[in-house]
Amino acid sequence: MNSLAGEYTVEPLSAHHDRAAFSCGVDALDRYVRQQAGQDMRRHIAAVYVLRQRESGAVAGFYTLANTAIQFAELPPTQARRLPRYPQVPATLLGRLAVHVRHRQRGLGEFLLFDAMHRCLESSRTSASFALVVDAKDEAAKRFYLHYGFKTIPGVANRMFLPMQDIERDLS
Repeated sequence: MNSLAGEYTVEPLSAHHDRAAFSCGVDALDRYVRQQAGQDMRRHIAAVYVLRQRESGAVAGFYTLANTAIQFAELPPTQARRLPRYPQVPATLLGRLAVHVRHRQRGLGEFLLFDAMHRCLESSRTSASFALVVDAKDEAAKRFYLHYGFKTIPGVANRMFLPMQDIERDLS
């Protein structure tokens, strides 16, 4: 992970990032980062972070964060019993995460995930967030998130969460 920090940097999306050549192999994600991400940033719909290769400046990956909520009734009993009985629990959505096909097999997905976890933890200290939430797009994505301790939300297809307490423990 440390060697990646020397080669790559994560920063908020801005106009100087050339996203035209970005290709992760998923058309919807490619189209999003090329055409929609800037608008979402300007409209405060999503915070978009890009993984930039330091030497070339190429966009090697990206992720998005936004506020969301988890329905209290959907939480597993082991989590729910520790929380007040509000109808919804505040959370942060990791809406999209993608790595350019030329930058795969370098641990950059993990690098982006840990960067997102760190940002969410820091943000939760000023604006409450119980957990980081993801909607896994397929079984491979689900396995990826399970590997990092995400828990499934029973009855909600592919929705998973990682409590901030777990993130805090894992990042310490």
